[in-house]
Amino acid sequence: MALTINTNPQKPNGEIEETISFPQFDVVSDVSDHHYITSSFTKKNGRDHFPAGSHKKIMQEWKILEKHLPESIFVRVYENRIDLLRAVIVGTAGTPYHDGLFLFDLAFPADYPNHPPMVHYRSFGLRLNPNLYANGRVCLSLLNTWTGKKSEKWNPDESTVLQVLVSIQALVLNEKPYFNEPGHGMWPGRSIWEKKSTAYNEDVFILSCKSMTFLLRSPPKNFEGFVRSHFRERGHVILSACKSYLSGHVRVGYYLNEGSSGGGASSPGPGGAVDVSEKFQGLIVQLYPELVTAFSRTGASLGSLTEQVKFERKTVPFKGEGVLKQKKEKNTSGIARKVFGKIKVALGLKKNGVIKVNN
Repeated sequence: MALTINTNPQKPNGEIEETISFPQFDVVSDVSDHHYITSSFTKKNGRDHFPAGSHKKIMQEWKILEKHLPESIFVRVYENRIDLLRAVIVGTAGTPYHDGLFLFDLAFPADYPNHPPMVHYRSFGLRLNPNLYANGRVCLSLLNTWTGKKSEKWNPDESTVLQVLVSIQALVLNEKPYFNEPGHGMWPGRSIWEKKSTAYNEDVFILSCKSMTFLLRSPPKNFEGFVRSHFRERGHVILSACKSYLSGHVRVGYYLNEGSSGGGASSPGPGGAVDVSEKFQGLIVQLYPELVTAFSRTGASLGSLTEQVKFERKTVPFKGEGVLKQKKEKNTSGIARKVFGKIKVALGLKKNGVIKVNN
């Protein structure tokens, strides 16, 4: 299966660019920027060195990937380094990762499939998920890099690379990644934890947008055209989402568009209004022009979305101001009553205001 990319009909230099087809699975030769390029556990004399059984298993993996990849995952394998593999996962709609691209480099150990493949996440130094570290480490039970039940661990007889990639997309890059952290998932649904999850999603979306700009500056080998075309197509959706999140019209992570992965309509949140932190709003305002510049360079049609966004800070009164005012009023009225009481006594007034006449 291949993805047909509707490229911009005109490049910045005026040349016409044709629609291209980008296969979801393909065999390529350039492996120069792969994370595991210098690994020696499977390399001998510059070429792969695998037992016959491992070689056969990897070839089976290629066939499975070629036939069964979901539409949002793209894979490249290497003709001269069958021990290496690269995958790009498109962030799913309805998550704070929507419309982003997430790059993973895999390496098969020499005794594969007795041990799972090693997986490195291209993070750009950002940590946007509890399971994805800034150093590229991927924590997943299926990879034996995280604790889990026996049924969740790597099984040499049944587990596949396809399962690894789908698990990363569905279980790691999910709707509420905050609960991926051990201990955070104990009380889902409780308001305090949901608020923390919402705040975490705000941070995740910011980091996801930052990674987009980094990815466009330094696209991975064999995916250069795909990265540019993806953000050329999705740039206006991402910027529209930024504006919706900034204004509080939609809860962060839930902006859906007919052209986005998953489709559907936006989900504003309880009561149709969403509270957005000033921290998030400030970061969006700061990041927005960088996104506009990055997407514009791909030839994306952005229209009025190129205009800078802004927000007005809410003026929050000192929380003790009302109390102090109340106390002041109370104290003032108390003094007034005492003074007025003394005046009434001095003038011979009763409580009902009638003048008392001395005989």
